[in-house]
Amino acid sequence: MDYLENIPGKYTVDPSHSTIGFWARHAMVTKVRGNFANFEAFGEIAEANDKSKVRVTIKTNSITTGNNDRDNHLKSPDFFNVEKNPEITFYSEDITIQDDRVLLNGALNLNGASKNLNLILDLSGTSKDPFGITRVGLEGTFIIKRSDFGLTWNAALETGGVLVSDEIHVNLELSVIKNYIMYL
Repeated sequence: MDYLENIPGKYTVDPSHSTIGFWARHAMVTKVRGNFANFEAFGEIAEANDKSKVRVTIKTNSITTGNNDRDNHLKSPDFFNVEKNPEITFYSEDITIQDDRVLLNGALNLNGASKNLNLILDLSGTSKDPFGITRVGLEGTFIIKRSDFGLTWNAALETGGVLVSDEIHVNLELSVIKNYIMYL
């Protein structure tokens, strides 16, 4: 299937059919999973890659792990400090479409720090829904280190190691809609 047919255009993420999730090791033995419930993403894929751009904004206050106490701790100054840092952003103007992949090189801004991030998103399919809207599926995973963004709160374990891993595994499952009005 040629997922790249007619790919140039303007896109916006459909948040009701998309997920920005993550997991981290807890106590060095289990994984704690969560996601952000409030986010938006806009993109413009141009015929010439040098004119393409993507912007993602995530509301830090929308973090959820299924445990209110943990969610409140993640929102506190120990982690995201949502009062001071209400958003996580990613912006890229360096986008390449290669085979069935979208390669993005951009800046991830989190907790007042900005780091270069290379993302590889697999095109999982395209379709027209019953309303005539073109949808493109994108999926990808990447790892960031909390410490790179000043998120260093932790607790030592009696048996060695720490309570929360430095590595955070991020999983993107996105349904993007073509030719919606957007502002970049």
